[in-house]
Amino acid sequence: MHKVLITGGGGFVGQAIVRRLLARDIQCLVIGRHPYPELAALGVTCRQGDIGDRAFIRECCRGMDTVFHVAAKAGIWGTWHDYYTTNVLGTDNVLAGCQAAGVRQLVYTSTPSVVFNRQAICHGDEQLPYADRFLCHYARSKVMAEQLVLAASDHNLQTCALRPHLVWGPGDPHLIPRLINRGRTGQLRQVGAGHNLVDISYIDNVAHAHLLAADNLAGVGTAAGRAYFISQGEPVNLWFWINDLFSRLDIAEVRTKISFPAAYGIGALLEGIYRLAGWQEEPQMTRFLAHQLAKSHYFSIAGARRDLGYQPLVSTEQGVERLLASLTKK
Repeated sequence: MHKVLITGGGGFVGQAIVRRLLARDIQCLVIGRHPYPELAALGVTCRQGDIGDRAFIRECCRGMDTVFHVAAKAGIWGTWHDYYTTNVLGTDNVLAGCQAAGVRQLVYTSTPSVVFNRQAICHGDEQLPYADRFLCHYARSKVMAEQLVLAASDHNLQTCALRPHLVWGPGDPHLIPRLINRGRTGQLRQVGAGHNLVDISYIDNVAHAHLLAADNLAGVGTAAGRAYFISQGEPVNLWFWINDLFSRLDIAEVRTKISFPAAYGIGALLEGIYRLAGWQEEPQMTRFLAHQLAKSHYFSIAGARRDLGYQPLVSTEQGVERLLASLTKK
């Protein structure tokens, strides 16, 4: 890798990838919807634009040998039009730009949600089929986008997809702040019996996996056309992990419980009310969230270990210590 484009490079995962690329003295071009002065100060070229703009993307791909396509509309609430436009059409634009510009490698940031079919998943691997029953537009759009990426892989442009699960760590603007806010305001309820095991992925490990994937595509190419689950390698009990984090932050542990059927029913009701009212903010409970909080979902990383040489660099406990250190500095 010599000249690399990172879509969504100003986001949590994108910035972590950029930092690792800069450590290798690789030239980076970041595109996003906002200016990123902190990246520009590091010598990163930043361009403001939308992946929905096909001409803009094509221009940005020119001269690049590798693309990390990280940009996406995340979350589990919003219109299908918004998810489809950003995640599907945007990905198609990135692929077209790569093909027109002669980019050789593309690594796509996907999600394990592409295989979530409303059932618990225990030690699942890449043989799991894509989901066909969706509870949120995000998962459906990411299935479509990942399929586009993998189908595009050929001898000119080699592609692969990574599926990190619940990315967290210092600087996380999503998962950890949301947990902490709900914990401090007493809004978090344990859904289900509390025995569910889930994968989590420390941010530095996720970025590390992305570079390994790009190296593979530029070298032996065994990852071409394939998807890989990425995590810490060992699942955690979700509610034990949350309560341990809370106790170390002097937040009361989650004691109040609600059954999965009740949470699912409340989620369905709230979704209906919010849609009828036209409210844009995400409901506090949805059917998808009820599943995620109550059921096990963890995956084998044997494929990533075999093909990419992936091994978590930072253990879960080390990650928690780093997270706590960053939170206490604020």
